[in-house]
Amino acid sequence: MTSVNVTTSKNTVTVNEGDATVITVATQGPQGPSFSTTGKGLNDSGVVGNSVIYYDSTSATFKADATRTVENLVDGGSF
Repeated sequence: MTSVNVTTSKNTVTVNEGDATVITVATQGPQGPSFSTTGKGLNDSGVVGNSVIYYDSTSATFKADATRTVENLVDGGSF
């Protein structure tokens, strides 16, 4: 007979079985800090090589796409 007993308050797992058994237990850890303090998101769905993150006020999000790259930021550019 196999029985698995999981007690979350003690963070223990007890397995009673005759054969060797591998039990993997994982819990979600604490979340890291949010991307921005204002709650704005990052849209990187159009990211290309050398994209530069910029803020798009129309969509109220930060973006990383082909609009701003290190190649198109040149002298006299609008940045």
